[in-house]
Amino acid sequence: MGRRIAILVLPLFLLGLGAVGAEKYIVASDIPWAPFEWASPEGDYLGFDLDVMRCIAVLMGYEIEIRPVAFDSIIPAVVLGEVDIGASGFTITAKREEVVDFSNPYWLSNQAVLVRRDAVFKAPDDLFCCGHKIGAQRGTTGADWVQSNLVDKGVDVQLVLYETYPEAVLDLVNGRLDAVVQDEPASQQSLSAYPDDLKILGVIETNEYFGFLVASGDPKGLLPKINEGMLKLGLRYDLELPVEGQWKVKFRILPDSPWFYLVQAYFGPPLEKVESAWKACIGTLYDETFAPAERVFNFAKCLAERASG
Repeated sequence: MGRRIAILVLPLFLLGLGAVGAEKYIVASDIPWAPFEWASPEGDYLGFDLDVMRCIAVLMGYEIEIRPVAFDSIIPAVVLGEVDIGASGFTITAKREEVVDFSNPYWLSNQAVLVRRDAVFKAPDDLFCCGHKIGAQRGTTGADWVQSNLVDKGVDVQLVLYETYPEAVLDLVNGRLDAVVQDEPASQQSLSAYPDDLKILGVIETNEYFGFLVASGDPKGLLPKINEGMLKLGLRYDLELPVEGQWKVKFRILPDSPWFYLVQAYFGPPLEKVESAWKACIGTLYDETFAPAERVFNFAKCLAERASG
């Protein structure tokens, strides 16, 4: 099952709780993976996934407790009923759907190949040979891609697995790896953290859709609430014609919607500005002098304006 991680005791609103006295659900997340989830120096849990979970809880009238859990332990914890929701940039895959159920997709991502800025490689194919060391987080689709498409096919590379992506990225910066394969949005944040040290060599178009996950059969009836909550936040999507037997989802985000402002806040500004904005704005999400929809809108817009300003 992997390690258990201690939960930091925080004030009620910082834990991300919704309506007092309502049903409470535990949301498990692999916290060190910005911009989807991370902990500020003060110990606040924030990130796109976590604030989507908080906003949906407010809109749908339940409470949540955010619990940091190692990525490859989240699905087992959901299956065993130790936690209720997995919210950690999970790609929807057929293998995972054998043991858990997913919400509607909410994000499309590809895998980026991170290398040091002084690397001589001109393209990923130059890297995929010669015993080069490639890092990835254990249990992720990045690790699976390297294993399935390179190692298992006899390509001369070494896959080095880590408990978290920040550890892999730090080893890359320090010269202990030749590359890291990681989802593109998180790789952009890695560039922001190490702008003089890293660059993206290329993007592997894996077309991965992220979803929130619950136990198989959705025994607590959470998926309809999560899916309705995402609609209320302003996410829309259309199914396009199948590509190689699989449907392709086209996302639409309503302008001037909470989803629009959460994306604006978390994908672009430096993490330090987001942390400062979050601390200034989070109280508005739990200001019961406003209706739930107003609270969610005010929080998301405040976060975007302060983070981008």
